[in-house]
Amino acid sequence: MTAPPPRLTVDELAARAGVTVRTLRFYAAKGLLPPPELGPRRVGLYGPEHLGRLELIEELQRQGLTLAAIERYLTQLPEDISSLDLAIHRALVASWTPEPAEEATREQLERRAGRALSDADLDRLVAMGALHRTADAAVFTTDPGLLPLGVRILDVPIPLETLIAARAVVRLHSQATAHDLHRLFRETVWKPYRESGPPPRELERMKLLTDQIQPMVVQALVTAFQRSLAEELADRPEA
Repeated sequence: MTAPPPRLTVDELAARAGVTVRTLRFYAAKGLLPPPELGPRRVGLYGPEHLGRLELIEELQRQGLTLAAIERYLTQLPEDISSLDLAIHRALVASWTPEPAEEATREQLERRAGRALSDADLDRLVAMGALHRTADAAVFTTDPGLLPLGVRILDVPIPLETLIAARAVVRLHSQATAHDLHRLFRETVWKPYRESGPPPRELERMKLLTDQIQPMVVQALVTAFQRSLAEELADRPEA
């Protein structure tokens, strides 16, 4: 029987998300966080969905969105969105401008995860690409966009070998897709445009517009993959 998700006090939630209690209360006052459940002695208790939403808010702020824009973004999400889906949203948002890797000790990782991490847990996070080992066995580099998502699926009963193989499959096909898309855009858009002899200002403007297309392409790829995966699972219910 699956244990119920842990409930956190406001102090515990703030510590897990790496923000101050004051910041958390500010987000709640703005309506960016749903109200907590009331526990014994009317103490507010928060769950995984609150943590996932808080991490997404922080990521959107790091990407430069205003509070008004963040509110509009959050209102488009389903009311019953799960913590896992929120983590996926955060990973997608972070992928527009990948954060630099951060170093962390095992103790720091456990504080971030809000749980003890066994050697097997660390191996699984490494296999998912959320962690990378360093020359110092006690220190890891983290992928800030993937780590929260990786922690959330630690308890999913997927063999380590399967995680490693899945990551290899994703890397292989994503690299091939990126190569083909780059070649297609270079030969059918960029090359003809350069050969048309645009003025320097227009050439620089075209480069800026090209950079802005990247988020749209990434989102299109994610959406296509989600649909393909859903169709694959629907066609093979015995799997």
